[in-house]
Amino acid sequence: MTLVIFVTLLLVCILIGIPIAFALLVSSLGLMIHLDMFNLNLIAEVALNGANNFTMLAVPFFIVAGEIMNTGGLAWRIVDIPLKFFGHRRGGLGYVAICATIIMASLSGAAVADTAAVAALLIPMMNKAGYPLRTSAGMIAAGGILAPIIPPSMPFIIYGVAANLSISKLFFSGIVPGLIMGIALLITWSFHCRNLNVTATRKSTRQEIVATLRGSVWALMLPVIIIGGFRLGWFTATEAGAVAAVYAFIVAKFIYRELKWNMVYGILLSACRTVAVVLFLFAASSVTGYLITLAQIPDQLLELLEPLIHSKTTLIIVIMAVNLLVGMVMDLPPMILIMIPILTPVLNAARIDPYYFALLFMVNGCIGLITPPVGNALNAVSGVAKVPFVQAARGVLPFLATHIVMLAVFIAFPQLVTAPLRWFFR
Repeated sequence: MTLVIFVTLLLVCILIGIPIAFALLVSSLGLMIHLDMFNLNLIAEVALNGANNFTMLAVPFFIVAGEIMNTGGLAWRIVDIPLKFFGHRRGGLGYVAICATIIMASLSGAAVADTAAVAALLIPMMNKAGYPLRTSAGMIAAGGILAPIIPPSMPFIIYGVAANLSISKLFFSGIVPGLIMGIALLITWSFHCRNLNVTATRKSTRQEIVATLRGSVWALMLPVIIIGGFRLGWFTATEAGAVAAVYAFIVAKFIYRELKWNMVYGILLSACRTVAVVLFLFAASSVTGYLITLAQIPDQLLELLEPLIHSKTTLIIVIMAVNLLVGMVMDLPPMILIMIPILTPVLNAARIDPYYFALLFMVNGCIGLITPPVGNALNAVSGVAKVPFVQAARGVLPFLATHIVMLAVFIAFPQLVTAPLRWFFR
C-alpha cells in the first residue's frame, strides 16, 4: 500500500508540472501522513543533513570548471582537433561532432551543457555545408549523452553518494564502455553519411594539425590530470573537482587569455543556479529516501521481484525496461536519487556487481536524455539548432537505436564492463 501511495503521489505531481524536488517533498509528506508521523522539523533536519555532504562539493567544482571551459576557449580548441583530422572527409563534420563530444565528455561530465556547447559551435558549420539540420541535431545529442558515462561524471558522483560506492571505481567503470559507445556512433554515422551530398572542408596541412595540437595540449591535459590523479590516489572526487576548476581558470585566463575578469561573475552566477537546483534536489531526495526506508518500500519491491532474483539477466532486463520508461520523462540526477535507494536491496539480494549495474543504469538514464517526450539533451540541441523538437527526434533515431543496442551488448557481455575495471584496479 505504501509503495502505491508513494508512486501515485510522485506521478501525479510530475504530470501536473510540479518540479521534481517539490514532487519528492510532497510524496514524502504523503508517506509521513500515511505512517502517522507528520513532523516538519524532521523534514528540515533530514534535508539539511542530506545536503551537508562533503563528497557533493565535487559537483559545484565540476560545474564551475565546465562553465569556464565553455566560456574560456577550451571548448573550441577541443572541437578544432577532430576538425583538422576529419573535416575534409565525406561526412567529415559528423565525425568531428562525435569525436568532439567524446573529448568534451572527458572534461566536464555534464551532458546537457557539453551537448549545447558542441551544438553551438558545429551546427552553423554543418548547416552551411548542407548537412540535414535534424540529423545534425540528433547526432550531436546522441554524442553529448556520453558525458555522464566517460569520467569525470557528475551523475556518477551523485550515484556514488546515493549508493555509498567508490566514486573512483564508478569513474573508471565508464571509460571503456563510453569509448565503445563512441566508436559505435562513428560506425553508425559512416553508414548514414554515404548518401549525403555535403561540402567538405579543406584538408589541413601538417603544419596546421601540429599547431592545433600544440594549442590544445593545455585543454587535453585536464582529463589526464583528473584520471591520473584518481588512479595514483593523489586526490578524492571533491579535490579533483577543485583541481579541475582551478586548472581550467588558469588555462582560460592566463594561457589562452580568452577569459576576462568581467566574465567571472556571470560564470559563477550560472554555476550557482545549477548547483542550487542539484543540492536542493539532493536534500529533497534525502527526505524521500529516509521515509522510503521507514515505510519498508525496498522490502516490498524485493518481495515483488523475488521470482526474478535467481536470474540476474532477466532481473536486469526488467529493471532496465522500467528505468528506460522513467528516464523518458525524468532527468538523470532525480532518477538516480529516487531509484537507487529503492533498488539497492534488490541488487544486493541478487548479488549483482554494484559497479556493473551502475554503468548499465547510467547508460540507460543517458538514453532517456535523447528520448521523447522530454529528452533534455535533445531539447537543448533543438533549441540551439532552432529546429523543431519533433524533427530533432526523427534525426536522433538511428543513433538512439545504436545506444539501445550497446546497452543490450553490455547486458549480454558484462565482461566489457567488469574486466577493464578489474584491470584498472589490479
